[in-house]
Amino acid sequence: MRYSCVNEIPSVETYRALRTGSGLSAKTVEAAERGLPHSLFAVQVLDGTTPVGMGRVIGDGGCFYQVVDIAVLKAHQGKGIGKRIMTEIVQYLEANVPETGYVSLIADGEARNLYAQFGFVHTAPASVGMAFKRRAR
Repeated sequence: MRYSCVNEIPSVETYRALRTGSGLSAKTVEAAERGLPHSLFAVQVLDGTTPVGMGRVIGDGGCFYQVVDIAVLKAHQGKGIGKRIMTEIVQYLEANVPETGYVSLIADGEARNLYAQFGFVHTAPASVGMAFKRRAR
């Protein structure tokens, strides 16, 4: 396979490009600069030296962990990169999450099928994901 993995946080520019290039929502430079240094774990998939995919784990490092930013550039989708990212993330989780740690993610659309392959299950109806909606300023 021509792809390789590096376990490092992407630069702000790479992060923003991978999010929008994969169809995820844009994040401002300010948001990325604030958030990325607080990653517990990050993986990038490279095509040569060019980042084409990424994933991160965020949280408090003990009780709660969340898998976020699973992104693969559209031109590289369907080539197993998402599985490669999730394999790296699950290896990190298995090695680092305490027995009572809670790992969650929000699955967009058909991505739930990928996550299910790695042991993630629907939480509803016992619990449902919710997001804070800001009031208009």
